[in-house]
Parts: sequence; C-alpha cells; structure tokens
Amino acid sequence: MIAFPLVTHSHAGDVLAYSQDKPITVADFLTDVWLLTAALPAGRHVLNSCCDRYRFAVGVAAALLAGKISLLPPILTPEMVRQVKNFAPDVFCLTDQPQQSIDMPQITWADAVTDRAWAPADGLVDRCDIPRIPASQTAAIVFTSGSTGSPVAHRKSWGGLVQSVRAEAARLGLLDGRRHSIVATVAPQHMYGFESSVLIALQSGAAMSASHPFFPADICSALTASTRPCMLVTTPIHLKALLASGLDIPLPDLVLSATAPMSPQLALAVETRLQAPLLEIYGSTETGQIASRRTTETAEWTLFSGITLKLAQGAMWASGGHVEQATPLADEIELVTAGRFLLHGRSADLINIAGKRNSLGYLNHQLNAVPGVIDGAFFMPDEPQADGNRVIRLMAFVVAPGVKPADLLAALRERIDSIFLPRPIVLLESLPRNKTGKLPRDRLQALAQEHQRKGVVHGQ
Repeated sequence: MIAFPLVTHSHAGDVLAYSQDKPITVADFLTDVWLLTAALPAGRHVLNSCCDRYRFAVGVAAALLAGKISLLPPILTPEMVRQVKNFAPDVFCLTDQPQQSIDMPQITWADAVTDRAWAPADGLVDRCDIPRIPASQTAAIVFTSGSTGSPVAHRKSWGGLVQSVRAEAARLGLLDGRRHSIVATVAPQHMYGFESSVLIALQSGAAMSASHPFFPADICSALTASTRPCMLVTTPIHLKALLASGLDIPLPDLVLSATAPMSPQLALAVETRLQAPLLEIYGSTETGQIASRRTTETAEWTLFSGITLKLAQGAMWASGGHVEQATPLADEIELVTAGRFLLHGRSADLINIAGKRNSLGYLNHQLNAVPGVIDGAFFMPDEPQADGNRVIRLMAFVVAPGVKPADLLAALRERIDSIFLPRPIVLLESLPRNKTGKLPRDRLQALAQEHQRKGVVHGQ
C-alpha cells in the first residue's frame, strides 16, 4: 500500500508554523493533532471553518488520522450550508470562532485542543512516528458551483494532493534546503490557499503563518513577523491594493499569485517594488494546480511534471501527474508545445455582440489598465436593461476616485472596439470581491439589478 507522511520535516523540533509571532514545532503540531483527533465527534464529514491557518491544518490532519473527510465549500452562506448538509447529513463543523452561526453540530477548537503540556505525546514526536496516510484515502471534498446552482463535489485523495504540492514546491524552489516561511492572504478553505499555504508547508519543510491578512497593513505586519526566506501567497487584487497603499512594505523573497491572470504591467510593478520574483499558478478546483509562469518573462504557462493537455470533444482536457482522471478545463487554451500553453480566458467569459467575439477577461484587463482605475469589472446581463433598448449591453462597475465616466469611456475607446464599450459605467467605492479577490457572477448580477432599480446610469 502506497502511503505518504503527514509532514516531511526532518526533526520534531523543526518549526512548522508561527502563531502570534511564536513558533510551533512539529512536536507541538502532532500533539495538537492527537488531542483534536481524540475529541472529534462520530460523523465522517468535517466542515473545517477555522480562520486561523494553523488550526485549519490541525483540523485537516486530525480528520485524516480519524478516517474522516474535510469538506471545503467556497463560501458559508446559509444556502451553501444547507447544500452541504444535504450532501453529507452526518457533517459537523470544526470552528475556532465562538458562537459561529452555522446551522449544524459544532465542535470548537478551544474545547477540543486544551493545554498540550499534559498530553501523552512522547510517542508522537520521533521522526519515525510521523503518521503515514494511505495515498488512496479521501482527504477532502471541495465544491464548485454547478450550472443548476447546486454545488458540485470533487474528491481529493491524499496521494493526489501530496503529489500536487510536491510538484509545486519543486517548481518554486522550496526544496533547496532552506526553510521558507509562508504568508498567505487567501483563505485555507480555497483550493489555492489549501494547496499553496497549508499542504505545501506540510510537504516541503516550510513554516506557515497562522494569520490570514487581508488589508495592506495586515499583510505588512505578517511579513514583518516572518522569518526569511519568505514566500507571499496572494492574488492580483491584494497585490494591487498593497502597491497602492503607500506603506513601507517588508520585502518577501518570492511572490506567488493565482485566482486571476495578472497583467504584465502589474507583475513588473510587483517585482520592481518588492524586489522579488513573481510567479503565477494556473489550476482549477477540479484539477488542482497544473502549471506556472513568471509573468515578466513570458506569457506562456509551463505544465507541472507529468501533466498533459489534449484537445477532445471541443474542450482541452488535463490528465496525468496528480490529476486522477482526465478533466475538461473551463478555459480557452492554445497549446504552444507539449508542455507549454497560452491562456485566452475562460470559455464562459467569451461574449458575442453583433458577430464580434471578445472575452470579459480581456475587457477587464483593459479597464484596469486605465490610469486612475483602482478596480473594475465588466458585466454582461442575462436580460435587456430597463431602458427601452432590447439589445443586451455590457455594463462596467468601476472604482476610480475623481475620474468621470466620460473620461473612462474615452480611455476605453482607445483600447477596445466601440461595440464592447460599457453602457452604463457605474462608479462605486469598492467591488464586492470575496476573500480570494474573485467577483462571483451573482454578486455582479445583484449590483446590476440594484443600480437599474435606482436608475443610476452614467456615460450614456
């Protein structure tokens, strides 16, 4: 039976995490895992909602040792919670937040993981006693939004996850003998955060920061507290806000970005300001990460070892390596060589107006490149707008203090075909992005409906 260790650190005294500037060793981690494993309820499915990254990692590890499965939905709205309960009626919630309003049985971190001083951990701290988990064991189930609105479950085996993050660690240079610390702005429940801030630490000898910084000042504080070398795991929207903050940013040694393709201009600005290489990760919830690129050097993505892409049935399919079954990708991809490709945006983002095709990703890129635009997004409504015009027209939601809609429209005319110009342009103080910096379509739909009700129409 093939099995992989829970952690790959060499010694019980190696630092695995930092919490409130205090180091947590492998021995501490294994003790906390043992304590939590003993306290878990009988249900086989665990909804791990811990905000603290270290506690989340302990929860995942305890579930593995107890033969349970971690459920990782993208959001925790009441409707999503209902859907998860329908999927797994025996589910219970592990939380580190007191009085968290999730309608299911709960176990709190404070009640389960007590003072580790009395715990019988002597047999857990030796290198040879680090638990090994069968490669075929289901470690987690992650969810994507289905076309019907019901979440679609995707099984992740321990072996597949380990192979994925080890391939990532090798690609990022984290296996060079130095022990990196990892600061991440993305939630550990998100597939990108799960792989690139939690599992990669367990499988590369690195140390994760338990914090979940979101605002620029919090990111700077987390970087200041981290040991070197340090990797910042983040998103384009976080990086753009960080550069615009005017703060004295502590310099990381490596920057990793995902969730949305980054413009070459922003990538160059990040590398210049932070004096560190920036790499992007490409992947999906269904496949996990499968490729990377250094955006300032090339537009092409390089596949991870063992991964192959093949065009079939009108879609590009990924297989091999840690991808356990051939999976269609939701993006428009152009193969350059067997191991390299160009990304042309999501298939679902392609739009056709009067016979002309474009992608929302390209339009968003041009919008955010306009001077004065802090954040912005195009939106294609499902129905004609309530202005008497039967033609469905693009809208744009923009954060650009002091910039007039007419000036934005003039700048966009220089960048895109006039048929794709947004009508209206709606100015906002901020966009309703989620914790990973994404803008779900339902949030943009709600914005569109709200502004149509108010009659807020600009730039027409």
